[in-house]
Amino acid sequence: MLLVQPTAEMRESIMKSFNEDVNTRDSHLEAIKEWLRKQPHLPDTWDEHRILIFLRGCNFSLEKCKRKLDMYFTMRAAIPEFFANRDIDRPEMKEIFKLARVTIAGATKVDFETPDIANLMKIALMVGDVRLEIEEVGVEGDVYILDASVALLKHFVRVSPTIVKKFFVCVQEAYPVKVKEVHVINATPFVDFLIKWVTPFLKEKIQNRIHVHPDMESLHKFVPKEMLPEEYGGTGGRLEVFMEQWLEKLREYRPWFQEQENIKADESKRPGKPTNHEELFGLDGSFKQLSID
Repeated sequence: MLLVQPTAEMRESIMKSFNEDVNTRDSHLEAIKEWLRKQPHLPDTWDEHRILIFLRGCNFSLEKCKRKLDMYFTMRAAIPEFFANRDIDRPEMKEIFKLARVTIAGATKVDFETPDIANLMKIALMVGDVRLEIEEVGVEGDVYILDASVALLKHFVRVSPTIVKKFFVCVQEAYPVKVKEVHVINATPFVDFLIKWVTPFLKEKIQNRIHVHPDMESLHKFVPKEMLPEEYGGTGGRLEVFMEQWLEKLREYRPWFQEQENIKADESKRPGKPTNHEELFGLDGSFKQLSID
């Protein structure tokens, strides 16, 4: 199953956590749509459901939602390595997909040739874009499980800090993601170094939500077994089945990804000073804020 949608009781709890009021929801949606129409550098229209997911992810704060959407479309223009040629059947993409709400990132084998990390990140963001549509109401928080058995020195030396920074800016500033917990399993002393290396790119609240586990029993204290695949000691099904389902879903969305190729910010039309893509990302853990009208 791709995504387990919430029950009616869970929906009520989720909507409350988002500050969602059915009496004002439509007016908030119209306000964002009107704002988009007035922004010469952004698309005039966009999918209403996706906009609503952004509003929910921003707790219905109009200003926060505007910043997220502006950054979202700006990232599409600023990082073509993530947002161009999003076709899961391209050979380099299919090869990565063989590596592997609760979201698990791992691999079917450990000793493999180092892939282009940008393509791995591209797939992660493609899944994020699909979720913007198929999530019915969103979730109160995402739990991520990172299988560190694939974290080898030979892969790390081929990773650019710049591309990692770009990815975390996208995830933290351009998508309506609420990171509840990050769990690292199969960790080694080298993984401790990696966590310290990536920490400057993460917001402090996310840094504080990272848990490193010595064994599966430790993980199960945080994540129920019914939410985990069999490969990780759970009862939620086979990981390979879920991977195949997501592969088919991304194939299904190929026309949408192609349509969205040119739906991005046009800096030549941005009011005031255009955003300099080179200046947008810093390696000191900071990034340039966008000016929102």
